[in-house]
Amino acid sequence: QVQLVESGGGLVQPGGSLRVSCAASGFTLDGYTIGWFRQAPGKERERVSCISSSGGSTDYTDSVKGRFTISRDNAKNTVYLQMNSLKPEDTAVYYCAARLAPCRVQVAKYSYWGQGTQVTVSS
Repeated sequence: QVQLVESGGGLVQPGGSLRVSCAASGFTLDGYTIGWFRQAPGKERERVSCISSSGGSTDYTDSVKGRFTISRDNAKNTVYLQMNSLKPEDTAVYYCAARLAPCRVQVAKYSYWGQGTQVTVSS
C-alpha cells in the first residue's frame, strides 16, 4: 500500500522553528518529485516548496523564501521541511505529495498525498 506519512507538527511560538517530515511506505521516494503544501482554515491549499527527485532543484513560494528549507534523504525514504522564523500566518495543516515529473504548483498534478500534520504558530 502506497502511503505518505507526515510528522513533526505542533505548537510553536512566533520566531520559533519546527521540522516536519514526510516518510514513504509501500514505495520508494527515489525518482519522485515531492511537494510540501499547506492549507489554513477557509483558504485554498497552496504549494509551499518542492524538491526534485535528485534533490538538486528546489523551489519555494515567496512568503517562505529564506525561512524554510526543503531537503530529502532518499536512503531514509524521507523528505523534510525545516521551518525557521515562523509567523502566525504559517499556521496550517501541512501536507506532502509526490509526483513522477518535475515540480508543479498545482494540487491536481500530484498523485500521492499524506494525511497532513498541524502546525500552529501562536504565543
